[in-house]
Amino acid sequence: MPRAFVFDAYGTLFDVHAAIGRHRAAAGPDADRFSEIWRTKQLEYSWTLTLAGRYVDFWTLTERALDFAFARFPSVDQALRPKLLDAYWTLEPFSDARPALRALRAGGASTAILSNGSPEMLTAAVDAAGIGAELDAALSVDAVRIYKPRPEAYALVTERFNVKAVDVVFVSSNRWDVMGAASFGFRTAWINRANAAEEYAPAPDAVLTSLNGLPTLA
Repeated sequence: MPRAFVFDAYGTLFDVHAAIGRHRAAAGPDADRFSEIWRTKQLEYSWTLTLAGRYVDFWTLTERALDFAFARFPSVDQALRPKLLDAYWTLEPFSDARPALRALRAGGASTAILSNGSPEMLTAAVDAAGIGAELDAALSVDAVRIYKPRPEAYALVTERFNVKAVDVVFVSSNRWDVMGAASFGFRTAWINRANAAEEYAPAPDAVLTSLNGLPTLA
């Protein structure tokens, strides 16, 4: 029986495209592509910095990625920049997030977030979503200044809960994150909301289309 279910935050519990969703009309016809490149560059910066042995906090990377998106899509009015950044602090949770967390806790499991997001970002997102009571911890890689999928990031979980890796189910919508967690020794669940193609190894222990199936793994 898993002792803890640990969740990635952005893309898994919180909708990373909700910020542009609030301003879609103002962003215009390139809104969706704009949001995709914002997210892609945000992650790319975290990986390349980690490979180079450097660290810059995730909020700064979020700002830099947004600026790249504006440069890539000049059709999107740069006056939206402060509004989009403000929206990113309070991204909407997916509708299945709170029910899944409640069900897991009711079954006796600990629940937590492990995220690349800065502590301030996580606090704001959790508070805005109203899910703080459903979590035992919100862990940020800022504590070790190394981004996922480095093993030092996942070790924050085993240290916090004093458990073995095999006692943890790590849940993420990001396949690269699932790969990193599985390599560390966690049991893994890939939330494949977009029906994306399989990639990487090791394979996840479970592939789900939503968080609703998680209680069956407990």
